[in-house]
Amino acid sequence: MSKSLKRVRAALDAAGIDTEIRETPLARTAADAANAIGCEIDQIAKSIIFRGQESGLAVLFITAGGNQVDADKATQVAGEPLGKADAALIRAQTGFAIGGVSPVGHLNPINAYIDPRLMDFDVIWAAAGTPHHVFRAAPKDLRTFSGAQDADFTS
Repeated sequence: MSKSLKRVRAALDAAGIDTEIRETPLARTAADAANAIGCEIDQIAKSIIFRGQESGLAVLFITAGGNQVDADKATQVAGEPLGKADAALIRAQTGFAIGGVSPVGHLNPINAYIDPRLMDFDVIWAAAGTPHHVFRAAPKDLRTFSGAQDADFTS
C-alpha cells in the first residue's frame, strides 16, 4: 500500500468514517472513474487545485465530475487571484501527485471549497491518494472531514 493511500485511510479512520476504498483501472478523469465504479459522472468528487497568487498556497475545489471550475467565481470564493498550481506545489502542500489528489489526508492544512451539486447524491466517490484508488463517502461527511465550505464556483 502506497504512503499516500495509507495517509488517506488513516484520515478516514481518524474521522470515524467506515468506508470502502476501491482499486480501479487508471482513473485520471472523472469519466474514467465513473465508468470503473459504475456511477454517474457527477458522483465523482474531483479535487481541483489552484495556486493563490497572493498567498502562494494551494486552494482546493472539490467539484462534481461533470462540472468545471469557473476561474472568476473561484477567485471570488478564494478571496485572491488564482493561477495554475504546478506539480511541485501540489505535492508539497497536499502530499499527493496530480491524478490522485484526495480531498482528505493532506500533509498541510488547505483552504477547501465544495460544489453543492455533490449534495444531490447519497454516495459519492473521491480519489484516495493514487490514480488507481477511490473511496466512497456520503457528501455531507466529505464536506465535514475535508473542512470544505459550500461555495458556488462552477460554470
